[in-house]
Amino acid sequence: LPACYANIVPNVSYLPFRLQKLKEMFISKFGSAPKFYARAPGRVNLIGEHIDYCGYAVLPMAIEQDILIAVEPVKTQVVQLANTNSSYLNFSTGVNNIQINKTKPQWHKYFLCGLKGVQEHFGLNNPTGMNCLLDGTIPPSSGLSSSSALVCCAGLVTLRANGKTLSKVELAEICTKSERYIGTEGGGMDQAISFLAEEGTAKLIEFSPLRATDVRLPSGAAFVIANSCVEMNKAATSHYNIRVMECRLATKLLSKSKGLNWEKMLKLHDVQTKLGVSLEEMLTIVEEVLHPEPYSTEEICKCLGISLEELCSQILSENTQDVSTFKLYQRAKHVYSEAARVLEFKKICNEAPANAIQLLGDLMNQSYISCREMYECSCPELDRLVDICLQFGAIGSRLTGAGWGGCTVSMVPTDKLDTFLKNVKEAYYQNNVQRLALENNSLFATKPGRGALVFVEA
Repeated sequence: LPACYANIVPNVSYLPFRLQKLKEMFISKFGSAPKFYARAPGRVNLIGEHIDYCGYAVLPMAIEQDILIAVEPVKTQVVQLANTNSSYLNFSTGVNNIQINKTKPQWHKYFLCGLKGVQEHFGLNNPTGMNCLLDGTIPPSSGLSSSSALVCCAGLVTLRANGKTLSKVELAEICTKSERYIGTEGGGMDQAISFLAEEGTAKLIEFSPLRATDVRLPSGAAFVIANSCVEMNKAATSHYNIRVMECRLATKLLSKSKGLNWEKMLKLHDVQTKLGVSLEEMLTIVEEVLHPEPYSTEEICKCLGISLEELCSQILSENTQDVSTFKLYQRAKHVYSEAARVLEFKKICNEAPANAIQLLGDLMNQSYISCREMYECSCPELDRLVDICLQFGAIGSRLTGAGWGGCTVSMVPTDKLDTFLKNVKEAYYQNNVQRLALENNSLFATKPGRGALVFVEA
């Protein structure tokens, strides 16, 4: 690699070319050169879907696709944002008293989340202005964490420009909280892996406190990402937040049935911890306490002994106030069973039995069925893509990310990888004009990549 860059990710061979191109565009746009660059990767979650916001461990890895920002701190207290993709409009704002409107999630608002989060953490009264040019290679709304990578990269940029320091864990926690400015009630997986990822290993991400443990994946299999080409933006729809609220409501009802202080209980993990029982026992408790039929808001209020006004003001999020029914049994069943699958996945990776790949594939398939049937976060295109991947040699295949579109991740024996890619390409992409146009960035094998970092020209 060229010697003029310090702290460059060694396995991303195209990065110097991107940097040079980004630098030239930056100079053309702002009339001066950037002083530093920041990079935050996207991620693929191998197993553990929709359980981070319930307090349970997940198992993602960082991918090569990323958000890259060129930055020049300036004396004026203005942030100017531009994007190498001309479909994303330029934006500028004063750095004091930043307001983030939740009604329409635009690309610059995710940057503002990271910016605002760091500013508020340090109580910056006169934060540094910046000129920023962004380049992204993560397919948008694909379930590969493009939005969170942008929030993380913006947080890192703001930290550096203002001469502040934080640990990776602290910055991940700040970015998790600050992404909620745009209305997404996320649990912290995306931000944690973006900062804590290390090359060559997936991570078991645990919460309260946030920590990451290496998970070595089997050498005889490759993980392949396939984009359904159906976009899903978590902040633009209520699907995601409804699931968060259903899990929160299930927490309340389970807690009350067991005589716990339900008003202070927010996450399904809290119930298990307070009761001191296993995940298997929690599944039995769900069967005993919750019914499979949807709960009306009236029934929930009756169970908890509260008014509808109290339900809306104290428990539900802004964009779930008008929801009339919630499925609590199904969501809790998914969460507790998925949490157990994550731990079993890690155990198999650590012990590496002879049939590890088959066992891991079985867990991925079980995860997908639960996501589709119990959590109802799949869609016809994802279902079709999973079927195709299994048909052409994947040992395990599942949706990854929020669902309702986005990507699948499949575990494929390395000796079958080339044939697998060829067959999936033909079966899913080449007979559809829209998918064919996105094909180059839609189907690829990936390895665990490195987390976010800042680098400068030496």
